[in-house]
Amino acid sequence: MIPRYCLLPDVDCIEVQGADAQTFLHGQLSREIDALEQERAPLAGWHDARGRLRALFRVLRLADRWLLVTTRDMLELALTRLRVFVLRADVTLATTGHWEVAALVGGKDSWLADQGLPRTLPRDSVVRQGPLHWIRLGPDLLQVLGPRHAIETLARQIDNGPAALAALAEIQLGIPTITPALIERFIPQMLNLDQLDAISFNKGCYPGQEVIARVRSLGSVKRRMRRYAAVLQSVPPPGSEVFGADRELVGELVRAAPADVGIELLAVVEHEAAQGELFIGMDERVPLVELPLPYAVPQS
Repeated sequence: MIPRYCLLPDVDCIEVQGADAQTFLHGQLSREIDALEQERAPLAGWHDARGRLRALFRVLRLADRWLLVTTRDMLELALTRLRVFVLRADVTLATTGHWEVAALVGGKDSWLADQGLPRTLPRDSVVRQGPLHWIRLGPDLLQVLGPRHAIETLARQIDNGPAALAALAEIQLGIPTITPALIERFIPQMLNLDQLDAISFNKGCYPGQEVIARVRSLGSVKRRMRRYAAVLQSVPPPGSEVFGADRELVGELVRAAPADVGIELLAVVEHEAAQGELFIGMDERVPLVELPLPYAVPQS
């Protein structure tokens, strides 16, 4: 089966260069950076001193620079805030300008082999093929980064699909995003980033590290991200409220995308409330139906 190609206009990259770029990123992000191989592109969080997420990046190491892949609406805000912490380090942060990001949804391993790619790729692994960088996000989802001309050439070779198709595939994998509406709302465990290998509990200090480590040792996460379906015709924005049967606020939406029927979404919900009836919207009270994730959701 041939995958569907989806250009991702809402995804962009921050380019980090300079002699101190690796040290700078290692000291700012929740994932080990100094030991990161070019064959891996994991998620990593950037937190405030309270352990709350300022931004969420997918980190790609190139030969002479780093790319931080994030949502386009976070780009300038993240750039401005990160630059504050550069101080006298030899680090330059900028938008890439000529890079684009796309996704390939579906497809069989035989198709990968026909393109000269390995038949199976572990999660978060990277394969470089000419100017393109292929990142495996899940069994049926690849993200592709490269210069605009190379992405456009790829687009002409495969059936095109909407960006929402890739967003749905990420939701089904339990991959969150941080947008401006969600800045500093969640500690990483609430978004299951500990289940997505986006946190290193053994590396040195980074912003929020003490709080994040303490939450882990105490097992005090009272709410976690879960996947749901809802029969809605429109996609509610991040931060939309989730209510229990008694109309008490028990959670908030992280991201959503159209599905075959209605929408699918990721929402951070209190553990106790997750066992009962849930609704999105105070007035419409549209029921939420929980769907499985490819990883276990811890209860603490």
